[in-house]
Amino acid sequence: MRVLVTGGAGFVGANVAVHLAGAGRDVVALDNLRRRGSELNLPRLAAAGVSFLHGDVREPSDLAAAGAVDALVECSAEPSVLAGVAGGLDYLVHSNLVGAYNCLEHCRAHGAQLVFLSTSRVYPHTRLSAVTLAETDTRFTAAETQEQAGVGPDGVSEGFPLDGPRTFYGATKLAAELLVAEYAHVFGLRTIVNRFGVIAGPWQMGKVDQGIVTFWLAAHRFGRSLSYLGFGGSGKQVRDLLHVDDAAELIALELDDPDLFAGAVVNAGGGAGCSVSLLELTALCREATGRETPIAAASETRPGDVPWYVSDCARLQGLCGWQPSRTPAQIVADVDAWVGANETELRRVLA
Repeated sequence: MRVLVTGGAGFVGANVAVHLAGAGRDVVALDNLRRRGSELNLPRLAAAGVSFLHGDVREPSDLAAAGAVDALVECSAEPSVLAGVAGGLDYLVHSNLVGAYNCLEHCRAHGAQLVFLSTSRVYPHTRLSAVTLAETDTRFTAAETQEQAGVGPDGVSEGFPLDGPRTFYGATKLAAELLVAEYAHVFGLRTIVNRFGVIAGPWQMGKVDQGIVTFWLAAHRFGRSLSYLGFGGSGKQVRDLLHVDDAAELIALELDDPDLFAGAVVNAGGGAGCSVSLLELTALCREATGRETPIAAASETRPGDVPWYVSDCARLQGLCGWQPSRTPAQIVADVDAWVGANETELRRVLA
């Protein structure tokens, strides 16, 4: 099987490409190397036997240079939830939406399967902010009884309402999902849409608006101050976490049996059992590094932020039985080990 991984030098793309190549697939990674730190993945890709192609999903000719493939794993995106608010909207739309269209056209030209990486950000933040929550000493949790459909203690399901604003990032990914569905229906493409939540693990160049586990861990390791942003500065906001290796293993399953997953749209996250608040993440980072860093409280909530999101992955588990196997503690420990082993190189990117 020949597989093209777009965004293949990025965090998820590079880990997926290395995993697939290790399982004997012929893998090509395409990336424009725009994200700082992505160049550090090039030696990893070469060592794994992955062919690298410098290109951009916004350019059909760059995709055409990859040639015929059996499958395309679309990992390229501008993933920041703040993108477009203070500039960069043109790049966001062309990368996330026009790029997805170009990937679909490449798949149509070669009869290839498309594995599309979407996001939990397709669910409107206004509706997520209206989820009824309870509160413990360290986190917010979903109350047993909810007025909205598609949400409960196990998380947010694919039946959650989609009307309402969701950030420019979420809007471009949802629009791309709609294109994927049309291509599957009209042209018979075999497609799978994965709505991932927070993916974390080694080789993520974390920033304040994307890659929170690496960002938080690096602040402890390099002595950079932090802030609990929004929701009264409590640090109780919650996300589920998915180790990037669990994500790569899921994608490998989807490539192994394209007919089983054809046309599916599924949540793919850590779920309630693999979720943390910022307070709990702080405790894990302190334990892993043996260090503390000052953390301020900033009560002002950022645009589009939500106090709680957990993925209900029952639909995906019903399809194939997949469940994530790595815990939040293991995710943090793996990130700490990676940062420690590459501290000199990573200090300039993460500190």
